[in-house]
Amino acid sequence: MKSNNNINVPEAKAAMEQFKMEAASEVGVNLKEGYNGDITAREAGSVGGQMVKKMVEAYERGLK
Repeated sequence: MKSNNNINVPEAKAAMEQFKMEAASEVGVNLKEGYNGDITAREAGSVGGQMVKKMVEAYERGLK
């Protein structure tokens, strides 16, 4: 199965990985570097949701 998780700006890959780890920590999901296929869909969704929430907050702060 091919992943569609392509980073459009290659230089941003490390920053996005750090952002994901921070979001996971905030919602109590223990991610490790590399493969994380053993986490539940609910855990993965909570990490993604936290990332979106933080991105929306950052955008809203930029509008002020």
